[in-house]
Amino acid sequence: MKRLREIKCFLLDMDGTFYLGDDILPGALDFMHYITATERDFLFLTNNSSRAAGYYAGKLSRMGWQAAPRDILTSGEATALYLKAEKPGARIYLLGTPALEAEFQDHGFTVTDRNPDYVVLGFDKTLTYEKLEKACAFIRNGISFIATHPDINCPTEDGYIPDCGAMIELIKASTGATPRIIGKPNPAIVAALLRRKPYRPEELAMVGDRLYTDIATGKNAGITSILVLSGETKAEDLARSNIRPDYVFESLGALKSALAGDR
Repeated sequence: MKRLREIKCFLLDMDGTFYLGDDILPGALDFMHYITATERDFLFLTNNSSRAAGYYAGKLSRMGWQAAPRDILTSGEATALYLKAEKPGARIYLLGTPALEAEFQDHGFTVTDRNPDYVVLGFDKTLTYEKLEKACAFIRNGISFIATHPDINCPTEDGYIPDCGAMIELIKASTGATPRIIGKPNPAIVAALLRRKPYRPEELAMVGDRLYTDIATGKNAGITSILVLSGETKAEDLARSNIRPDYVFESLGALKSALAGDR
């Protein structure tokens, strides 16, 4: 457990790890109180790029954990940070919600449909055929294609709806182009967050309930990976998977107990 107790910053998935739907999971608040009391750091990560960090901060606060926007990193902001390091002030043709557009503008980018440096695709619930037509034309003419995250479907209270990954496949079918993807499970999201929190890889741990996004992120980025069985992945799924986490716990509460030496 020595390696685990030396982690200084926990990167936390939210749905299935910290809460489930609109209900906070048992032990999640105990974990948060413990790591802050022991002067450890944290950052919540989400692949959903349709909303800004403030939305998630509000949701967490209503559940009982007083969060600020700086405590959350979305795949949208991670993409902005990634491109800001590559080409500050670039011109972006964006397929994204008004919230994502505001995020890119806040980071100094020009969102435009004229002579863009990048085509950026997010989880766009305002998608139109006109947007797709322009994006595909730019991509065919050699403009760099970036996507915020690869999730095919987004779970909602009414079932699954098409997410960014499904939109990637549509554009790919039309243009033959594969985008650079920033969000989980790609290491670029960890590279982006290190611009906000400059820890060494051995000081970071990715905690989540999905093997193919959360745990794969840890593996791809070379940081500790911790699976919790409070969400999507069950013990039988782990037994069948080639993706192997460094640690497995029933919940964040059980992880807190291990860190505290209670088990």
